[in-house]
Amino acid sequence: MYRIFLAEDQADLAEVLTVYLHNEGWQVRSFLEGESARAAIAERPDLWILDIMLPGVDGYQLIREIKADQPKLPVIFISARDADIDRIVGLELGSDDYMAKPFLPRELVIRTRKLLERVYGAETEPSAHPCRPYTLDERSRQVKDESGQPIELTSKEFELLMYFTLRAGQLLEREQVLAAVWGSDYFGSDRVVDDLVRRLRRKLPLLRLETVYGFGYRMVKA
Repeated sequence: MYRIFLAEDQADLAEVLTVYLHNEGWQVRSFLEGESARAAIAERPDLWILDIMLPGVDGYQLIREIKADQPKLPVIFISARDADIDRIVGLELGSDDYMAKPFLPRELVIRTRKLLERVYGAETEPSAHPCRPYTLDERSRQVKDESGQPIELTSKEFELLMYFTLRAGQLLEREQVLAAVWGSDYFGSDRVVDDLVRRLRRKLPLLRLETVYGFGYRMVKA
């Protein structure tokens, strides 16, 4: 499942675009201003969709920082300003596509799919991931043990497990996990991550998830 981050300050448009993108089976997070989008750059999604005019940190600054972190990460610019100027500046900064507002949400979906395929290749089905001795299937949102028996998880438990599995071998801070699974607008203690990890370990006693004290967690690569 591709992860797409959308930075768009018009809440109604952001909501519509999120629904369209999510209906394609992609995981989508939206940001209504530039500062929260900037804070998510380190999470390295598969693609960014950036409005140029954002409160605080604008799309130009965001793409500079995104490309500095991952030069080949695909970015689509959207803007209601002068199309020619924005398209030229966007290309100079490394954008892969540009859409002038207003546009049909379906067109954005088509362009996003084509860009993802060009950069990453076609997705294979089914979308199953090993988490030995368990197996996770994103499409059905099921976890199975080594004998193929399903294990019942809550939605948040599954999302947390998938987040760790897709980043096996990486050292992940609690704050990083919190923002990715609970959202950047979550107001609460990062200890909620520890509580959910404990629940996962009870249900998946063979889970190879290490606690890195004072920092966070790391899933052992299968």
